[in-house]
Formats: sequence, structure tokens, C-alpha cells
Amino acid sequence: MIAAVNLGTGNGRVESINNKIKVGVRMSYGFRNIDSLVSLLMLRCSDEQPALPWEDRKEEKAGKAKAA
Repeated sequence: MIAAVNLGTGNGRVESINNKIKVGVRMSYGFRNIDSLVSLLMLRCSDEQPALPWEDRKEEKAGKAKAA
């Protein structure tokens, strides 16, 4: 607690992740196995933005064109 006051940090990020986990568990009541729940939670709590097959990601294509 003293370190948090000295550094000026809070626990907002941890509370945000806890809330995402609680909402994800409520969403997953129809899942048949625990692996699906874990996958959902990892996707929701990460900063990754996976490209879906029907999406056109211009940033990714621009980055690949510059690298080539």
C-alpha cells in the first residue's frame, strides 16, 4: 500500500481484468468444456485484436507491403 502511494499507482487495471473475467464466466454457462472458457477469457483479457476471416485489415496489408 505504501508503494502504491509513493508510486502513484492504483489497482484499476487489476479490477478491470477481474470484471472481464466475471463477465466472461457468466457468458460461458453454455460451454461444454473448460478449454472454451479459458480461450474466451484469454481472448477477452489480452490486448490482441485477431483478424477475422471476413475482415479486411488495411494496417496489416500496409505493414506487409512496406516490409517487402
